[in-house]
Amino acid sequence: MTASERARELATAAAQAAADKKAQDIVIIDVSDQLAITDVFLLASAPNERQVVAIVDAIEERLVNLPEKAKPARREGERAGRWVLLDYVDLVVHVQHSEEREFYALDRLWKDCPTIPFVDRDLVEAEAGAAE
Repeated sequence: MTASERARELATAAAQAAADKKAQDIVIIDVSDQLAITDVFLLASAPNERQVVAIVDAIEERLVNLPEKAKPARREGERAGRWVLLDYVDLVVHVQHSEEREFYALDRLWKDCPTIPFVDRDLVEAEAGAAE
């Protein structure tokens, strides 16, 4: 079983919103074969608590403004700003402070799951502009 098309679309939109706020190490992991409760994890990190919160806010804003409006069923960890989890049922977003990302190593925990490619559109546009 692979991640649903909706989960992939949400993850890609959320990843771009995170990239727009300068999130680091953005990874989309298809966990649908391992977990029954969700299809995709989005992992992103930031060097400070304020940026973690800004990334989370940008993701929420982007997904609620999609034509099919996505709102998180649950939001955890915002007060501390070290690790915020947004649960969209098909997609679970983890935005972590860089230290938490390194310590908890979710990337390693789910390393056997396939990743879904994500390319920051701003980088693509910048490279295209530089090539001209």
